[in-house]
Amino acid sequence: MGDSEYQEALKLGKKEQRICLAQGRSPYLPVLDEILTHQDIQTEQPLGLVNIPLENVVGTSTRGRTYAFAANFMPILDAGTEFSLKWSNLADAQVAEGIRDPIIAYEFMNRYYVVEGNKRVSVLKYFKAVSIPAVVTRKIPKLSEDEDIKLYYEYMKFNEVTGLNTIEFGRLGNAEQMLEHVGMDKAWDEPTKEEFNRVMFCFSKAFEARGGNKLPITIGDAMVTFMNVYGYENMCRMSRQEMEANISKCWSEFVVLTEKESVDLVMDPKKVAEKKNLLSYFIPTSAKKFTVAFLYPKTTESSAWIYAHDLGRSYLEDSFPDQISTICVENVTEENIEEVLNEVIAKGASIIFEIAPQLMKPSLKIAVEHQEVKILNCSLNESTKHIRTYYARMYEAKFVSGMVAGAMAENDKIAYVADYPIYGMIANINAFALGANCVNPRARIHLVWSTKKGYNLDEFLKENDIHYVSNQDMITPSSASREFGLYKYENEEALNLVMPIWNWGIFYEKMIQSILAGAYQSEGEAETKAINYWWGMSAGVIDLICSKHVPDGVQRLVDHMRYDISGGHINPFFGKIHSQDGTLRNKEEEVMRPEDVMKMDWLVENVVGDIPSIDELIEGAKPIVELKGVEESKEE
Repeated sequence: MGDSEYQEALKLGKKEQRICLAQGRSPYLPVLDEILTHQDIQTEQPLGLVNIPLENVVGTSTRGRTYAFAANFMPILDAGTEFSLKWSNLADAQVAEGIRDPIIAYEFMNRYYVVEGNKRVSVLKYFKAVSIPAVVTRKIPKLSEDEDIKLYYEYMKFNEVTGLNTIEFGRLGNAEQMLEHVGMDKAWDEPTKEEFNRVMFCFSKAFEARGGNKLPITIGDAMVTFMNVYGYENMCRMSRQEMEANISKCWSEFVVLTEKESVDLVMDPKKVAEKKNLLSYFIPTSAKKFTVAFLYPKTTESSAWIYAHDLGRSYLEDSFPDQISTICVENVTEENIEEVLNEVIAKGASIIFEIAPQLMKPSLKIAVEHQEVKILNCSLNESTKHIRTYYARMYEAKFVSGMVAGAMAENDKIAYVADYPIYGMIANINAFALGANCVNPRARIHLVWSTKKGYNLDEFLKENDIHYVSNQDMITPSSASREFGLYKYENEEALNLVMPIWNWGIFYEKMIQSILAGAYQSEGEAETKAINYWWGMSAGVIDLICSKHVPDGVQRLVDHMRYDISGGHINPFFGKIHSQDGTLRNKEEEVMRPEDVMKMDWLVENVVGDIPSIDELIEGAKPIVELKGVEESKEE
């Protein structure tokens, strides 16, 4: 019987050879020794005797036996050889009682390379076995900025905690997210493993039944995406039929994962008809008002950020008094967001703006279940199809503000007060520094974080002899402080110079116009892209105001820059840009990609200071930084 099995396996091997040659690939097994000649191995780690997934056994440790097998581990040596006889005997043993002797293998980057037992692997792959026992030694590469190696380090941590080697991830952070969803950050016990394996099996079958195996994503990434919507506990309770139905509901979330750049940045609103004509066309004057809900994580009295958005809500009502009514709910948290969303939807809200990035993930389940409702979250760089995100390019105003500071600072020292080290904030800091450098190459921007432990601005300014300060952009109605925008600080008083403006009312008005004109719907037609609106001066959602204390010549410079940035003639991130360590981050005569501006995790060379780690921050800052934070990139 083994002879006939060998003949069939030989056909499979020869076929694989032909396919590989036609595609320009090596027709033989990969050799680990050759792969490692291009890798810096840090250490080896014995893993002992473990069951390893056969689909991840991909090659051989040395070149010795590689020419006996095709790239799929099927044999290619002719029948009648000593090799074919041994292979046939193993096939008979597998049929009679099963192959039990473990192989010896190296693991590198979650792939296994056989030291001893190549024929056993070949036979078991032929019989479509799932796993094989192996004595494994892990070869660990040195940590670097290479994304594959970063993913591998995340996998190793996941493997250490769970003991599982049957699941992998293709996106950074997903392994940690899965551990958080399951709620076990220490070594999993057997009941936890059994439950997880049951859920993973059920999800995998339902996902494949829907066509998930045709998507170029890992099952780990797909499961994390599903958990983000429904949660792990709900997954544990779902039947196979319920899981299939829910996978279909959020199918577009999986499709978004197929793109490396999964967020489509919309940098300017599409031109639509004038407000009155537009609304008279879409909404007859006798029509019932439609409802727009605003969800705030704090109160307008306690947060300048919320107060600015609430001014935008009021502007929206004033702009469309006969067509729109608004609802605002304060103190919305991750714990009560589902309840709040259900309540405002029950009250007729068809458009919902969430003014906090931490509300996005716990909103996904409602967004999937109520796809007739448009939900937008005020944040940057999130990739979900059912909730769109929006923000404003404040870095444009910061660039101009930095020019004013650079032109006026007598001792070339300027302080920049930042709050959270999150996406978007680093671009603001760097744009300010670049603006200062444009008019004053000696200018140095001294960075201080208001959320860092031990923060004391007065002491910082005195110790560094700094008189010009860029501080928070907004104030609350109850605040009497003048320490906002760019100001000169002397004699313990702030003399305001430049005030960056967030025109959220303009943003909300244009977004409503976009929805009514159908532009919003057409922007979402790309199945593989999530949508992030990132509008700036050209849309009127960002601006800045100069006080009378700004000299006339500097004021003219501001006016020119506002005009040119709004017209698209000037970009703050154009030309040669170096980071603090001297690395060239943008080339001469090139404009930095918006995606790279958004994801900045480095500071330009005239910034004095660094990006704090989360451990350096006060407790109140950690939740939002855990969600949207960046840490300074360091060269290995």
